[in-house]
Amino acid sequence: MKKRPSAFPPHPGRLGAAAVGALLLGTSAARAQGGAAGSSEVVFLLQLVVLMLVGRLLGEAMYRLKQPSIMGQLFAGILLGPSLLGWIWPDLQHAIFPDSNEQRAMIDAISQLGILLLLLLSGMEIDLQVVRKVGRTALGVSVFGVAVPFACGFALGMFLPERILPDAGKRLITALFLGTALSISSIKIVSAIVRELDLARRNLGQIIVASAIIEDTLGWIIIAMTFGIAQAGTIDLASVTKSLIGTALFLAASFTVGRRAVSHLIRWANDNFESEFPVITTILIIMGGMALTTWLIGVNTVLGAFISGVLIGESPILTRHIDEQLRGLIAAFFMPIFFGMAGLRADLTALKDPALLLLALAVIAAASIGKFGGAFLGGKFGGLTPREALVLGCGMNARGSTEVIVASIGLSMGVLSQNLFTIIVAMAVTTTMAMPPMLRWAARRVPLRKSERRRLAREESEAESFVWNIERLLLVADDSPNGRFAARLAGHLAAECALPVTVLPLSGEQREREPGGNTVTTLDVAADQPGDGSKKSDKTRSDVQVRTVDVPIEEAVRSEGRKGYDLLFVGVPEPKGRGGAFEESVSRISAMFPAPLAIAAARGTHHERPEPGRLSILVPINGTEVARRAAELAIATARRQDASITVLYVSNRKSARGGGGRAGRRLDQFEQAVVDDVVDLAARHDCKVKTAVRADITPAQAILGEAKRGSRNVIFMGVSRRPGDKLFFGDTAAAVFDRSPISILFLSG
Repeated sequence: MKKRPSAFPPHPGRLGAAAVGALLLGTSAARAQGGAAGSSEVVFLLQLVVLMLVGRLLGEAMYRLKQPSIMGQLFAGILLGPSLLGWIWPDLQHAIFPDSNEQRAMIDAISQLGILLLLLLSGMEIDLQVVRKVGRTALGVSVFGVAVPFACGFALGMFLPERILPDAGKRLITALFLGTALSISSIKIVSAIVRELDLARRNLGQIIVASAIIEDTLGWIIIAMTFGIAQAGTIDLASVTKSLIGTALFLAASFTVGRRAVSHLIRWANDNFESEFPVITTILIIMGGMALTTWLIGVNTVLGAFISGVLIGESPILTRHIDEQLRGLIAAFFMPIFFGMAGLRADLTALKDPALLLLALAVIAAASIGKFGGAFLGGKFGGLTPREALVLGCGMNARGSTEVIVASIGLSMGVLSQNLFTIIVAMAVTTTMAMPPMLRWAARRVPLRKSERRRLAREESEAESFVWNIERLLLVADDSPNGRFAARLAGHLAAECALPVTVLPLSGEQREREPGGNTVTTLDVAADQPGDGSKKSDKTRSDVQVRTVDVPIEEAVRSEGRKGYDLLFVGVPEPKGRGGAFEESVSRISAMFPAPLAIAAARGTHHERPEPGRLSILVPINGTEVARRAAELAIATARRQDASITVLYVSNRKSARGGGGRAGRRLDQFEQAVVDDVVDLAARHDCKVKTAVRADITPAQAILGEAKRGSRNVIFMGVSRRPGDKLFFGDTAAAVFDRSPISILFLSG
């Protein structure tokens, strides 16, 4: 979502004044709470307000400086902690953050929940399709990128002086934690920086993000194992084996049965609850359940929270609106609290000790050299050029949130000392701040390839399109030829764009059938079987659900329409009414649906046999938005079925030849731009189209005349609804509807 530009320019004085004001308010409240009842709750509330306010202000400042806002939230904790405020004004710092177990437990509880929610969010940001695209290269980068810095960190941990260890007898566990903290790139930080540098859609940007995804997944498995060892206090072969087997079984179950179960639960909650935010509650319950599951098998809860996020992010019902609601809750409240608390725990004044400062520099060097070297080697192993591998080395050297989470848990478990925690936080901040300028410099040295430029143009077009932003389809149909034809077209679109479909069967006979009735079978044939002419043979099955309809169909459509659909396909026995309008039931259905709808009418061979055969599509265009949407729908359908498309432009200007001419007259600048736009759109999606131009006749005559030529068997026509009680799309659509010898799909904007 595009950021709204601020109405005011950045002003450090304003930010500082607001922060000081919040601290003075905190002082007054803290001093006044001496004899007041419920003083711990007052101080707890004060802590939350101060962390959110200062974290938001510094996060905004960092964002305007082209740095991740998370770093500002971490700096907020550092400034409010012993590193600055406790150093220059200790009374104020202790008043706001008193050193009492009761007070610390309250804010720590929020912080620990924040860890799980941050991991849920990190998992949701993982796009497994990106990993599949660049799998080999990303796998090499992630394996080398984890192994090399892990070895550096582990070796450094084994030679640490005893005075910096929390327990000299647990050196091995501390070394494992240090190696883990140095080895993993933060997917949240990496993806945010790649997006902000406008590299997210470039090949190298996708490799960087995919590598960070694999690293994060591998990293949290390693971290879970390390936590298990830390909790046992020693490396017990039996407990480690149990944890490994339990983790393997958990992952296998999660990505098979769990994937379907999570998708079903989210869809069920979205479609059956009428109270507010049911999907958010369901997501939080899923996260908690999976976190408890990993705890029961002897692995830390962080793995369950992370994997739940991956599965939730893969759910087809997770709409942008729901996703933004959840992210808003986490980003506005839990993130500033957690990162603020992490900053509070770091005491940078300890780095005044020359030995600790040298150790911090050694950790930063080991992390940077190890990560850069590992990613560079992985890139070369994956077949990249030296310049491309250089970009990967720069891009993967960002830690941030992941390391802070690891260090926070390690500190709470007693396997990291306060000084080691501070050093790891300093390393995370340093590498994250250095990554954007290094990545920007390296990326400028790698020009775009021709294939990459073409893909970027296609994706930019899809981002602004109607069809490729559809998230869910609704189908109202029966077993009539029109209903089965509508189901077939909906199935092609669902399969091409990986969309879930909900079917509302019209007839009583259809309602009594199992979910394998004819309408669903038609969808499955269109989506999965290569026998219908589909050029895709991977047999990807659409997610199709059939609803039981026990109320008037318009009421069912209104009820379903509230659940978040972007397009309604309608296939009824006889959609045509009198005077060019639609039949009354179609008018009632359309009135109840708030989004665009597509009405199918089977003619000719489709009336006799709706399922088999290849489509040959005619798309009339005139420069309107609804006509372009129809062209997009035709292109998506043609891609799935390898169908042919003819784009017809009807000019209102007189032909240069003077007669009722066909193609051959030169188009003016606007007309040519309209035609070229659709031709280019088809080319970006690997579809070829034929073009036709008609002049000096009415649009209806041009469309009907072109429909009778060649082997065309369906018209995709974009239309606009006219005012009135009955559904009417205008005289041109009415004439085509009345006299067309081939099938029609009206797409209403």
